[in-house]
Amino acid sequence: MGISNFIIKYRWYIIIVTLVLVLLGIIPLTKIRVNPDLESYLPKTMPSIQNNKKIGEYFGNDELLLIIFQTEDVLNEKTLNRIRLITDTLSIMPQFGRVYSLFQAKDIRSQEGSMVVNPVVTSIPENEQDREILREAIRANDLVYKIVVSDDFKNALIILSSEKTVNDDQLIGLIDEIMQKYPGDENVYISGNPYLRDESGKKIGRDALLLLPIGLLVMFVILLVSFREFRSVLLPFSVVLFSIVFSMALIPVFGWELSLIGVIIPIMMLAIANNYGVYYAARYQDLRASEPNLSPRELAIKISDYLYTPVTLCGLTTIVGVLGLVAHLFRPARQMGIVSAIGITFALLVSLLFIPAVLSLLKKGRIHKDLEDGSKGFIPSLLERTGESITRHPKRIVSFFILFMALCSVGLFFFKTAPDSNDVLPQNHSFNKAINILDSHFGGSKMFNVMFQGDVTDPVLLNCIDRYEQELREIPRVGTVTSLSSIIRKISKALNDSTDTGYDRIPETREGVAQYLELYSMSGEPEDLEQYVDFDYTNTLLTVQFKDGSIGEIRSLLTKIEEMARADSLEPVIGGFTLTDIDINESVEKGQYYSLLVAFVAIFLLLSLIFKSTKAGLIGSLPLAFAVFCTFGLMGWLGLELNIVTALISSISIGLGVDFTIHVFWRIKWELAHGNNYGRSIKATLKTIGRGIVINASSVMLGFAILFLSAFPLIRSFAFLIVLSLFLCLVSALILIPAICYWVRPKFLEK
Repeated sequence: MGISNFIIKYRWYIIIVTLVLVLLGIIPLTKIRVNPDLESYLPKTMPSIQNNKKIGEYFGNDELLLIIFQTEDVLNEKTLNRIRLITDTLSIMPQFGRVYSLFQAKDIRSQEGSMVVNPVVTSIPENEQDREILREAIRANDLVYKIVVSDDFKNALIILSSEKTVNDDQLIGLIDEIMQKYPGDENVYISGNPYLRDESGKKIGRDALLLLPIGLLVMFVILLVSFREFRSVLLPFSVVLFSIVFSMALIPVFGWELSLIGVIIPIMMLAIANNYGVYYAARYQDLRASEPNLSPRELAIKISDYLYTPVTLCGLTTIVGVLGLVAHLFRPARQMGIVSAIGITFALLVSLLFIPAVLSLLKKGRIHKDLEDGSKGFIPSLLERTGESITRHPKRIVSFFILFMALCSVGLFFFKTAPDSNDVLPQNHSFNKAINILDSHFGGSKMFNVMFQGDVTDPVLLNCIDRYEQELREIPRVGTVTSLSSIIRKISKALNDSTDTGYDRIPETREGVAQYLELYSMSGEPEDLEQYVDFDYTNTLLTVQFKDGSIGEIRSLLTKIEEMARADSLEPVIGGFTLTDIDINESVEKGQYYSLLVAFVAIFLLLSLIFKSTKAGLIGSLPLAFAVFCTFGLMGWLGLELNIVTALISSISIGLGVDFTIHVFWRIKWELAHGNNYGRSIKATLKTIGRGIVINASSVMLGFAILFLSAFPLIRSFAFLIVLSLFLCLVSALILIPAICYWVRPKFLEK
């Protein structure tokens, strides 16, 4: 029994099973959860995760939240009062660990021959003279200046720490509540991973609710404009709806969560699932116009016989291309590859079985006017002229493509990987405004924690750390560097006269260091030292704060720290979210190469098997190579960086772009088998299946274009690049492939 007869015989079963599966898929959709935390998707074996865990064992796993108050002068009475009230309120909340602001900062100084540790702000200044005295005291205190007060005194910080076990929305909700309780005229900006995750989570939900309905509406309009009758619209549109429900249901079924990348999945399914249905609708209209006497059953059989093999092959190649993401190192990308591949498989089966089953039951409608009277629209005329040009100048066309790819490829020299996750949110967002302020007026928005193990009272170790501190401060992008060594030197300045040998120096003995620390604990608050040294005095932290920069600059800083420590036979543990950012981007970069290689090899092998010729694999891979190289080259020219989202482009565009090539190969092969020469075969291919390919590609590109409405800049960049890449795949499939076939006359098409 052939596939067409199977469909006709069991059509009601096919329709019922399809509808039941879709209805069952709605149930798990209610349990889908959003997780915007990129760090949680990294392997636990990654160096940054391991190092952060080691540091956390001694200094806790708290995360920082930074609240910035911006005004003309943060030392004015109203602003200081507001900061004090907010700080005091936050300090008594159990959700926050350490709360540090200008009012917790200490001033270590000498007074009548002894050391005293007093608050920097003993009272809020009420006049200009007192404000200037406080200003000078802050400038002279490197534990305060450019740490909690900016260099221009227009910004002040409250630094909060909280355990990751506390919900992000709860933390941000508490902060918002306190801000409303103590209002003021200052501009307030917030930074820190809990805030980034909270805002990203909200925007993921917003995108999921907004983009899909708009995408479905746009897709419906595109199909209606293209086919101009509801039955030719509703069938591919139903495949889209069914596939989205089925694929999104897989996320909670597998126990996964919806990530930032996951926002793309429903739009991707919208674009791809529509793919196969469009070919069925186009063929349905062609047959009704050319053979109007066919019954609905005969129409369904003829459509299925004609499209079953090429659509199946297109589906398989798309699945193989998307499965290239499974080789990615970044877990959300792997999850997306699996979910998308299964979703595309479902869309393919629904198109192959469900659409013909439904068509066999429908009454014949009126014939599409353009097809009935043979009139030519813009696209058919353009494709006809393109066919004429290809057969006249094939070598010239191939040369043009080679030249264009060479020019684009020069941009690969300027190709960069994004250094951090700041671009997750728009530049005008409070989070990024805070980042810019930290980079411009404080020590910087990035931070490393460098943990040294050993006897912390050992002057040799402390002097090494002190030397590292001084050398790191000389590096241009490094802002503030703090450690126990700088605290001890500050204590020595308070305990010694400037003429004494011990002034501004670390004591020469362990006993001397221990005495300094004991004196500080007695004079100040022992908790102040907890951020620098653990309870047993066997581990100490060096904190390096630096301005946002390229990955190369960050790696150079890391290398500098490691080289300095290695020269002193020390093995520091370096952690911090900046290091995690680097690991994320390294996994994105490597994952890009792995997934690209897997996709290319798989597509080459699949095309070679389909057409039983390695030449088919080679020629069929050319449009994909052209699109990928040109896309990445243009990214370099345009300054667009590779990031967690744009890294997905190659596998997706390869999976989709190869569809166009297979349909062109298949139609040329069919025309040659029916007695046409290469010239007539290529012209006929562009006039017939070319229309379906253009409609298909246009609907896919417009489907992805919905992502331009995303709240995330990364996804908007992805939208631009995937549309560009698919356009290049389309152009090369309709022009480059026919030109090569006309020039080379490959034997696999003549078999």
